[in-house]
Amino acid sequence: MPTYKAPVADMVYLLGDVFNAEETLKQLPGHEDSSMDLFETVLEAAAKLCEDILTPLNQPGDQVGCRLENGQVRTPPGTKEAYAHFVEGGWMGLSESTEFGGQGMPSVFRFLLSEILSSSNMAFSLFPGLTLGAISAIESHASDELKAEYLPKMISGEWAGAMALTEPHAGTDLGILRTRAVPKDDGSYSITGTKIFITAGDQDLSENIIHLVLARLPDAPAGTQGISLFLVPKYLPKTDGSIGARNEWSVGSLEHKMGIMASPTCVINYDGAKGWLVGKPNRGLAAMFVMMNAERLFVGVQGLGVAEVAYQNAAAYAKERLQGRGPQSAKGPAPIIDHPDVRRMLLSVRSFAEAARALTVWVAIEMDKAKLLSDPAEREAADDLVALMTPLMKSSFSDLGFEGAVMAQQVLGGHGYVREWGMEQFVRDARIAQIYEGTNGVQAMDLVGRKLSVGDGRLPARLFALMDKAAADASALPGGKEFAAPLAEATALLRATTARLHDRAATDPAELGAAAADYLRMMAIAAYGWMWTLMASNSLAKGTSAAPRDLEKLELARFYLTRQLPQVYGLDRAISAGAAPLMGLRAEAF
Repeated sequence: MPTYKAPVADMVYLLGDVFNAEETLKQLPGHEDSSMDLFETVLEAAAKLCEDILTPLNQPGDQVGCRLENGQVRTPPGTKEAYAHFVEGGWMGLSESTEFGGQGMPSVFRFLLSEILSSSNMAFSLFPGLTLGAISAIESHASDELKAEYLPKMISGEWAGAMALTEPHAGTDLGILRTRAVPKDDGSYSITGTKIFITAGDQDLSENIIHLVLARLPDAPAGTQGISLFLVPKYLPKTDGSIGARNEWSVGSLEHKMGIMASPTCVINYDGAKGWLVGKPNRGLAAMFVMMNAERLFVGVQGLGVAEVAYQNAAAYAKERLQGRGPQSAKGPAPIIDHPDVRRMLLSVRSFAEAARALTVWVAIEMDKAKLLSDPAEREAADDLVALMTPLMKSSFSDLGFEGAVMAQQVLGGHGYVREWGMEQFVRDARIAQIYEGTNGVQAMDLVGRKLSVGDGRLPARLFALMDKAAADASALPGGKEFAAPLAEATALLRATTARLHDRAATDPAELGAAAADYLRMMAIAAYGWMWTLMASNSLAKGTSAAPRDLEKLELARFYLTRQLPQVYGLDRAISAGAAPLMGLRAEAF
């Protein structure tokens, strides 16, 4: 059975040494009590929960899976008890509003907890993950009455959440959904339709389950302009807050999936179910995207979490497995960690995971700045950067997380392919993150089609300025040019590629679609190089007082900046080829 140790020390290092989170967060209203002692205490408690309770359930839950009995979803043994422990610890409300019973801690805790949850038990992480997304939408767009009735129990974890968007005939194209919402005399709506791929749509963990459902009003215009969002509980609450009658929706079936077996993926049938409007009529997409953007960041962190646990188990195996003779070994057999190709795989996964974690911490801090800073211009700058990073994190974290899980599996050779070692589960689980909450192709189109054009390129310009500053700061340190030069070159190339793509797209819209996936990956690889340059600068600035961890960071930065960052040059060449090689073959020839 695989093992897991939460990387609390690395998280604390990022919060303290690299991003000075204590001082930054103290300047924000509501976070004045931020301290490194608090950060470490919370992360160690999260680690204990996940290492002791959730990790042991991961492989057995995968093997047993969920089942549907008499219309009720049953989760694997131990899941209900683990969820109760999670709720009793107050983990659901860690970073949620104190107005509705949350603890109001910085957003970075939600993200780092999500990583630890995803590493220890990705299927379990989906239960709180979906609830948090629903909370975000309700808090941002629901009426005060709905907030007061539903948020306290969702933030406590007594009630859970799910989102019901997709229909059998309409995947990403929400404009053609058919679910109907008919107004009732009491101000509620009658919801009728079928939704598929509903993660945690039903379960036996929480007292109630609150669905956020996209549907059309009778007079709604066609397309996405005619979509509204509705809150549809499993049980209708009574006036005293207790649960009452069962609502008119049911589970049609459970999907038979490749991975995340311990998380139920449901077909839900709404047969005149009672629901309440969230936000304005025909403006459901605005409310839905609050939830979706929260979920996209969460899904990206899932990719990071799986890569981390897969790396840990592959590295442990590589240090113990004796096979062949290493290039520096006098005789064999030697631990396979001595072989350069094994090191290549392990370093590829680790250098991604540590850079992705750093980017996660930075984005989480920017999220709080966007929400809490008093200066509107500073809030806009932070919000711009979060908006730019959302499709990048979702897509690149899940892509490289899956690729990292595959490389970690490869380190184990044949043992990685058999069930008892657990690596094949990491590969299967990681795969879904590239698909749900908007496929990675959709994320790439969001980046090039929307985010690059905001304010005539304002968003990427903000990122490039930060990357330029990091390179300049590194260059000023003794020994820093080694780390500054690769980042400076990559940033200049990315800036030129961005300008070229803008010019080409003005004359041929196909250029955006042709470049999208490669461009997103190019920006992500450069952004990870930015993170490694920041970490290298932190180590260099310590001079002779650098600790062993700092020296390790320098070696990892060297690996990333010389072996991984150069991928930007090949991606630039591919983007330069334009749309013609993709569009030249007639459709009938496929």
